[in-house]
Amino acid sequence: MKKQVAELINLTDEELKTKLEEAKKKLFEMRFQHELGQIKNTASIKMVRRDIARIKTILRQRELGIRR
Repeated sequence: MKKQVAELINLTDEELKTKLEEAKKKLFEMRFQHELGQIKNTASIKMVRRDIARIKTILRQRELGIRR
């Protein structure tokens, strides 16, 4: 997990925003598949939600000028 966060921190704001949009689309598709009973691993939805939260946190920290 720390490796993933380190990779995200090294991305630019535009790259992070792109990843955020991709993750949101993926979450939408996964929720739809879940409702239709097509998704087997429901824990993957939780992982995508956490990825979205990580990206949003990094973007917000940059807005506030907080460095890690």
